[in-house]
Amino acid sequence: MTSSHIDLSKLTANDDLTPVLGGYWPGIQIYYPPIKFNPLDGTYESMEQAKLRLQKHAYKTKAHTVLFDLEDGCRQKAMSRELLIQELPKFPERNFQIAVRINPFRTDEYEEDLKMLKQIHKYIDVIVLAKAGEVYGDAEIRDLSSWLVSINANLTIQPIIEHPKSLQIASDLMDYSTVKHVVFGIHDFSKAMAYKITPEGWIDELKTFFNILTMEARIKGAGVIGGVEVLLTPNSLPDSCLEKKDIRRWLDLHGDDASRHVYAHAKKECAMGLTGKQVITPNHINVCKVAFTPSPKEIEHDVAVLKAAIEADALLSGAIRYNGEMLDPPMFGKALQNILRAYALRSLSPEHQEFALTVLNKMPIHTFRENWPYGQI
Repeated sequence: MTSSHIDLSKLTANDDLTPVLGGYWPGIQIYYPPIKFNPLDGTYESMEQAKLRLQKHAYKTKAHTVLFDLEDGCRQKAMSRELLIQELPKFPERNFQIAVRINPFRTDEYEEDLKMLKQIHKYIDVIVLAKAGEVYGDAEIRDLSSWLVSINANLTIQPIIEHPKSLQIASDLMDYSTVKHVVFGIHDFSKAMAYKITPEGWIDELKTFFNILTMEARIKGAGVIGGVEVLLTPNSLPDSCLEKKDIRRWLDLHGDDASRHVYAHAKKECAMGLTGKQVITPNHINVCKVAFTPSPKEIEHDVAVLKAAIEADALLSGAIRYNGEMLDPPMFGKALQNILRAYALRSLSPEHQEFALTVLNKMPIHTFRENWPYGQI
């Protein structure tokens, strides 16, 4: 790498771009209860029932991340830990991340969670820390990061911002190299603020705090994972729906109000530059993926814009006329961001990945950082 440009000339679409682009994003995270309550008979699953459910659903998830919850959504904590210890080493090859939400710092359950993580850290990617920073400040992330080093675990930490105290020190929480993304815990946050939010309007009702968090994260080069939806939907968007027009047609013909609200929220969070969103039902996965992920037609458009800019030698300075619009470097940067977003969400083809590398190699480092703050350069 030279002092002024990123040297990607030796990289190909098959290489690991993590050092440059900061790796894959959390994307759509599905909450997965290890031991589930069965409301039909009023009992919890047996260990054998939980294993069969995990193999049936978690092995083949279409989410970007499976998030095993050991905190608020988990009543049978000891049994849930034992399930993860037994089953995570058996997972087949996967193209999604595995995350574990652990209990608040220095509680008794937190200590038990660490004992479990010491045994299975090789099989997970992320620790999600509940109620991060509320009691001990950023020392919670410091100590957890140090503990990870002590067991030689190459994991990242996703602090959940669930209180105004945490939001106030969000910048400090993101100072640690182990923190690549933070979560906005909208329900606990609204409770702490004594705000009444609605399942349909929570984004607008918490907009001020959402904007503060996204600004702090952008400065630190970290991502923000959006709020979890509590609305339940009876239908799941088919995998064949990739373009925005496809989902609009499906919503008109088969959707319900809950699906429309969830899709609208995910679109708004995507427009805010969020790097992930949490869901509690598999029926929300593809609806949110389509909202979050640049579609094939969008990528083709962005590639065409950048090719036109390169052809006119205007990528870094200058303007072009394209399809009735005047475009200049900020617009080219947005096109590149969209392409890299597709990469971060595991949906960019090798051909377009090669093209993105070509564009990046024409950029000075400071321009790259302006457009993409997540990498290590």
